[in-house]
Amino acid sequence: MARFDNSYSKFVAFAKVALPLASLALLATLFLFARGKEIGISIPYADVDLETLAREQRIEGPSFATVTRDGAELEISADVVRPDLSTPDVINSTIVRGALRMPDNGSVTLKADDGVIDGPAQIAELSGHVEIETSTGYTITSERIATLLDVSKIESPGSVEATGPAGDLTAGSMEISQDPETDAYLLVFKNGVKLIYQP
Repeated sequence: MARFDNSYSKFVAFAKVALPLASLALLATLFLFARGKEIGISIPYADVDLETLAREQRIEGPSFATVTRDGAELEISADVVRPDLSTPDVINSTIVRGALRMPDNGSVTLKADDGVIDGPAQIAELSGHVEIETSTGYTITSERIATLLDVSKIESPGSVEATGPAGDLTAGSMEISQDPETDAYLLVFKNGVKLIYQP
């Protein structure tokens, strides 16, 4: 058995045993207290449906912009777009907005619940509650419209309701396009137009 001749040697021998034991006691206390507390911080992405994200291909907040052959600027955006798995180069859109700015400083804005953009056919079909506003003061609503992507042309093959400077009107169809003879952009209502004039 080792013998200690002075108090310093005794202190060193005591510290060799006491300090490791004290550190083990501190670590044990930390682990005990950590297990006793409930952690209230959740992972920010814990509510994300990972199965839905893995199953669905989608893009949120995309926008598409182009210049038509007649020089107008066309922009279309949506909250969400998804590819049509049955037809390549076709996408389905939700909450669609669009703007067509013509070279003569006229403009048309579009809003719709849903849309289908067909790239090869160069056409966007909007459906649901579709609302069109023109810079000439007309507000037009319809259930379905189509707009070409390569030329300035917007048409509603079905009935429309509109309010504007001339009053309230209904029509069987509507078209916004460029007149090939004058190059002016025209808003034309067709097929059983009924106008309530407001002087």
